Amino acid sequence: MPVPPYDFVMNVQNEAAPYYSRYINLVPSDNILQTLETQFDEALEFLSGIPEEQSLHRYAPDKWSIRQLLNHVNDTERVFMYRAFWFARGFDTPLPGYDQDVSAVTAKADQFSWANHIEDFRGIRLSTLSFFRNLPADAWQGSGIASDNQFTVRALAYITAGHVAHHLTILRERYL
Repeated sequence: MPVPPYDFVMNVQNEAAPYYSRYINLVPSDNILQTLETQFDEALEFLSGIPEEQSLHRYAPDKWSIRQLLNHVNDTERVFMYRAFWFARGFDTPLPGYDQDVSAVTAKADQFSWANHIEDFRGIRLSTLSFFRNLPADAWQGSGIASDNQFTVRALAYITAGHVAHHLTILRERYL
C-alpha cells in the first residue's frame, strides 16, 4: 500500500487557502490515514450515544439541529472527497464552490432519523478511507482549484479530518 508523505503538518498549511488552517490545525498527527481511522471509530461511538429525540435539539432557535449539523458534516465530507478525487486523478477543470446553507435547507435533515444520519456518516467515512488507502503516493500532491482556491489532495485529507473534529467539538460544547 502506498504511504502518503508524512512530512507535512507545516507544509500542508501552504496547500490550501488560509481559511482552512482552522481545520488543518485540529489534526493531531502527521499520519492522516491513522487519524481518519481513529476519528471514525471515536465519532461513531460518540454519535451513537445521542438519543434519537435529542438529535432534534438546537442550542439556539436560529441554529441547526444536531441532525442538521451531522448532515452538514456528511455533505461537506462528500464535497471534500470529490475535490480530492478530481485533483488526484489529474483533472484540471476548476470546481465550483459549495454553499452549506443551500445544502442545509434542501437536505431537510430533520425529516430523517438520527440512525440514518449516523449510518450515512459511516458509509461516507468508509469510502473516504478506501479512497485514501488506495491512492498512489504521487497523487497526494495532485492539486487544483475549487471555490476559487488552490488545494492539494493531502490538504483535503487534513481538512476532511479537521472539519469533523471542529463540528464534534461544537456538538460537545454547545449542544450536549
